Amino acid sequence: MRKVIKFEKENCAPCTMVSEYLDSKGVAYEKVNPFENPELAMRYKVRSVPTVIVTDQDAEVSRIVGFKPEELSLLIAM
Repeated sequence: MRKVIKFEKENCAPCTMVSEYLDSKGVAYEKVNPFENPELAMRYKVRSVPTVIVTDQDAEVSRIVGFKPEELSLLIAM
């Protein structure tokens, strides 16, 4: 089963833009603050926010770092 995980930080403008974009497209995703959940961030090797990762059976399928609407569109279409 595919799952979308969005690593974000509070008061991060690009993180907010990614959330608004995903919400406008009706994408269900899990929000994770890497500073509050460092184990998960380390597991997926998250180095910056926002980072959106698509997983399938907990294995990473794709990743986008930053706010890149054209790449997010492709990610959603998967």
